[in-house]
Amino acid sequence: MEVHELSSSEYPEFYQTYISNIPKEASLGMLFRSNIEDLKEITSTISPDKLSFRYAQEKWSIAEVLQHLIDVERIFQYRALCISRGEQTSLPGFDHDDYVVQSEAGNRSLDSLQEEAETVRSSGIVLYNGLSEAMLQRKGILNGGPASVRAIGFIIVGHTQHHIKILQKKYL
Repeated sequence: MEVHELSSSEYPEFYQTYISNIPKEASLGMLFRSNIEDLKEITSTISPDKLSFRYAQEKWSIAEVLQHLIDVERIFQYRALCISRGEQTSLPGFDHDDYVVQSEAGNRSLDSLQEEAETVRSSGIVLYNGLSEAMLQRKGILNGGPASVRAIGFIIVGHTQHHIKILQKKYL
């Protein structure tokens, strides 16, 4: 499955920013793996004493960005699982800023954040590997709009890629 196979009716318009970050001819499985490798490469250049760095006063620290990536991926994996199992209840949104504030990411080590990011991604790969084509195409309601399970996978990758670009441009 490749991103060019998606229809815009498979995800809320808000997520187009993330979908547009993805190479059109790459499979989701390959993207899951290469994307986490890109994140590992970036985090390997971060000095542990720089985890609290913010490029502006009101912006998240590097640790908070990493924790945000972990939290969002977990939430989207849960959403994909729910929809793949036929859930028709509208799945709620969440306030990512509140999650960051409550995460206490500043108390985490770089190693622990890296390990958790890799573990969560590995879990997602296993989840998606266990889904049939019919499950991948199932649609549910996400933040009030339709979303397919396969689109959620690409959103996960695109979201991570979006923040990798921000880390490269603003933090490193």
